[in-house]
Amino acid sequence: LSGCAAEAGVARGYVDRGYTLLECRWRGQSGEIDLIFADADALVFVEVKKARSFAAAAQRLSIAQAQRIHMAAEEYLAFAPNGALTDMRFDLALCNQAGEIEIRDGAFSHF
Repeated sequence: LSGCAAEAGVARGYVDRGYTLLECRWRGQSGEIDLIFADADALVFVEVKKARSFAAAAQRLSIAQAQRIHMAAEEYLAFAPNGALTDMRFDLALCNQAGEIEIRDGAFSHF
């Protein structure tokens, strides 16, 4: 349940910043994407990690998981009007034990 609460808090934060929530826990054949938002003409794929500290949460995203999220995003793009030409980024949202949230824009966009 704490993971769901973390995702809900992150989603509220993005919506408060003007993003449009498109999907929660979208699942493709390659894997699951926690949150997907629209930001103007771009898509933002967000992985949420929760732990005691921001540093510990960040360490929970493995390279293999980041690659799976990228592959799932490619599947999702099949439904986007511009397909693979859609602007996108991959953010890492970290939640600590105090319930604070830190967003790392483009944290794993480089795969």
